[in-house]
Amino acid sequence: MALLKGQEIVPDQWSRVEELDDPLEFDHPIITLESWRKREEQLAHLNTPLGIFLRSEESPVLISNVLSRFSLVALDFPKLSDGRGFSYARLLRERFNYMGEVRAVGEIRRDQYLFLMRCGFDAFEIDDSGDLSGWHEAAREVSVFYQPSSDRKPWVAGRRHS
Repeated sequence: MALLKGQEIVPDQWSRVEELDDPLEFDHPIITLESWRKREEQLAHLNTPLGIFLRSEESPVLISNVLSRFSLVALDFPKLSDGRGFSYARLLRERFNYMGEVRAVGEIRRDQYLFLMRCGFDAFEIDDSGDLSGWHEAAREVSVFYQPSSDRKPWVAGRRHS
């Protein structure tokens, strides 16, 4: 997997930690919600970056009271037709004012790329790291939006009133 961030492929400093592994052995661990629940007391007061991986059935509401503890929230797209991650990213950005990295993982396609960014995602685990031209093109395909979103780009009604 390659990490697309800021329109470029960048090295991924984060490591997804398996259930049986000790997250304290990693510099930038991404743990599951289940691991967090098992080790919350141990991990809550660490002075180190910590990421969390939420499956599509695990809403960010479940961690809203400890969200500031996480530098990264990875949202899973287990299949192409599961769009809960879009809603979860908007929750993180708009309701919870989350300022850390929101990463899309799993079944994402470049035709979703612009809409993922508009919902608040800023990092993407993608399969093809060679040619980014398709991803760049997808980010520019639409220039006028009819809905407001997390990215704060002007939308049609807002433009009419200004």
